[in-house]
Amino acid sequence: MKSIIKKAEILIEALPYILKFRGEIIVVKFGGSALDDLNNAKSIIEDISFMECVGMKPVVVHGGGKAISRGMKDHGISAEFVNGFRVTRAKTIKVVEKIFKDEVNPAIVQMMKDIGAKASALHGEDIFHVHRKKGVCGKTGKGLDWGFVGVPSDVDTKPIRSRLRRGTIPVITPLGVGPDKKIHNINADLAAAAVAKALKARKIAFISDVPGLLRNPKDPSSVMATLHVEEVEKLIEQGVIAGGMLPKVESGVEALKAGVKKVHMIDGHMPHSLLLEIFTDKGVGTEIVV
Repeated sequence: MKSIIKKAEILIEALPYILKFRGEIIVVKFGGSALDDLNNAKSIIEDISFMECVGMKPVVVHGGGKAISRGMKDHGISAEFVNGFRVTRAKTIKVVEKIFKDEVNPAIVQMMKDIGAKASALHGEDIFHVHRKKGVCGKTGKGLDWGFVGVPSDVDTKPIRSRLRRGTIPVITPLGVGPDKKIHNINADLAAAAVAKALKARKIAFISDVPGLLRNPKDPSSVMATLHVEEVEKLIEQGVIAGGMLPKVESGVEALKAGVKKVHMIDGHMPHSLLLEIFTDKGVGTEIVV
């Protein structure tokens, strides 16, 4: 009997959040190591499906870096990164497109369907217009060129909203079309933030392989439960926010400035971490707020 009562208490704790976010768009970005582990992926997909069942409108933008690296290795192409972004040459973009469209995206959609959720693939080149990523090396002052790597400049939300109206969860590949009409690879964090801004989403959740933003990167227990936007720049300067977390945080801050209410950084290795962060009083990751 106690266990049954405990289950009821958990549902009652979630009720205010369900009521608060019912009808709201929530963008969820996940990929990488979370996709590599079937149990982790299933847990995340169950969470996303639950969100849709209780009236929220989840939109998924996925990555797939490890699958792409394996595909490139199979084709004899060496992985090359500059400032954390994958250099994508003409040969590489063909592999990237194939992995996303033929492997990663269909796998996510099918897992959702297997548990009874309605989901459909949405190829990023049908919604993202991009400009080619450029930069300057801080040490040499020389220009940097990542090849067919795009930065979203416009998002056509009509295909996304059409799926949401039908009660279907859109599952979006991070690919876009450049001014040259060619396919470009987009960092999935940037793609998710662009979608959240364009849809004026209530929240965006970045699912990664760490417990959240850590005050001490070497100490998993030093999670910062809440972080205000004005604190971010100082933490970047101090090197507290660096590496793979940097594009997530910077993308999240851009989304907040564009009107998104809250950004979540969540550990995909913790079972049902997405539900725990959104539907419980304490949460389990880091939230970034204005």
